[in-house]
Amino acid sequence: MPLMTANFQKDRYFGDKAFYKMVLTIAVPIMVQNGISNFVSLLDNLMIGRVGTNALSGVAIANQLMFVFFLLIFGATAGVGIFTAQYHGLGDVKGVRETFRFKMVANTVLCLLSILVFYRYSEVLISQFLKGEGAPEDAAETLQIGQRYMRIMLIGLLPVGLSQAYSGTLRDTGQTRVPMIASVIAILVNLAGNALLIYGLFGLPALGAAGAAIATVLSRFVELGVLMVYTSTHRKQHPFIEGAFTRFSIPLRSVKKYVLKSLPLMINETLWALGNTMMNQSYSYRSLDAVAALNIQSTIWNLLGVAFLAMGEAVGIVVGQILGSGDTEKARDHARKMITFTICCGLVFGLGMLVVAPFFPLLYKTSDAIRQMASGFIFITGIFMPFVACMHASYFTIRSGGNTLITLLFDSFFMWIVSVPTAYVLSRYTDMSVYLMLLIIQLVDLIKCVIGVLMVRSGIWARNIVK
Repeated sequence: MPLMTANFQKDRYFGDKAFYKMVLTIAVPIMVQNGISNFVSLLDNLMIGRVGTNALSGVAIANQLMFVFFLLIFGATAGVGIFTAQYHGLGDVKGVRETFRFKMVANTVLCLLSILVFYRYSEVLISQFLKGEGAPEDAAETLQIGQRYMRIMLIGLLPVGLSQAYSGTLRDTGQTRVPMIASVIAILVNLAGNALLIYGLFGLPALGAAGAAIATVLSRFVELGVLMVYTSTHRKQHPFIEGAFTRFSIPLRSVKKYVLKSLPLMINETLWALGNTMMNQSYSYRSLDAVAALNIQSTIWNLLGVAFLAMGEAVGIVVGQILGSGDTEKARDHARKMITFTICCGLVFGLGMLVVAPFFPLLYKTSDAIRQMASGFIFITGIFMPFVACMHASYFTIRSGGNTLITLLFDSFFMWIVSVPTAYVLSRYTDMSVYLMLLIIQLVDLIKCVIGVLMVRSGIWARNIVK
């Protein structure tokens, strides 16, 4: 009897070989794409870090602010992507085409608005991270570098938005390999451009952080070009592109439906990114060193977190397509097993964080104090990586059924009601170390992890929204 119970539990939380083959077919290209992208981000950081700590901090602050834009675009694309995945599961090509058109329009509008805001308020926004302890001349140089870097990066925002419309639609219909290839090509362009323009190789001017921004912008246009050429030349495999730009229109009924689902997710991603930015600003309130240390920590965290981050996207794609076909019980079963696998990925790579914590910051040309701080940050976040993996997979599961309002409450509502105020109070009204601040905030997130598990188990998310 105990053996039968054990086998039942195993079947409930773990799949067979065919299941994992199906999951990995979707997840691995996303892992490879994100892994290579984050590895190049690591090289970017190392290259810029060789220029100096102020350059590293200026670029880190600018990228933290740009992170808000990326998640805004992600939210807009992913919100409509819920419909794309379910339409594809239903076999509705017209529905997929409509969602693609909506992504193109929405992302273009959001890109133009973001360019306007960042261009107008870049100095004010970057200055918010330069109020901690440190030399005034360092703060001034960091501001100048960050502002110049950001303004160059603005040129690449529109191709980012359009690329997300293409790659998001391809992923939602199960094609994850092509976005990976496009991203890899863009990454190679970015890496070559960095080497040439940061240091001024082969007689080119040494532009430092500005050179890194130029290389990134060029790579954005290359990625968009690859996605557009591939999709337009493979119409049989991706019939949604057939006629997508002729008689370009979206029924008002569909627009209302997409907006109602996308808006909460857009708001969620934007608020989450702003909340994350506010928490980093609270860390930086203690000292400017925290900005550089957090950049080092986040670089290795993103690199080692690719497995569970990709699994989260895979959960949304697989479960969304199953819900579109109308089989809610199968969707719940697959979600449960994929969440278990995602947690296992978080555990493995979390252990990897603990191993590299003492050594990784040594790659940076910066002060011993910043290296020590970064090691502490890496160690603390490595401990909590399995729990973050659980939250991430729960988020994508809840989102796959189209209940974006619950997603908003679960994700950004918690951050702004609990996490952000905690960071603000600890940074302004206590004298505790920045390490203890980070540890307490990570512990607070365990509440969110429990809420996510309970919401997934309840099954309130498992809905078909396209039939």
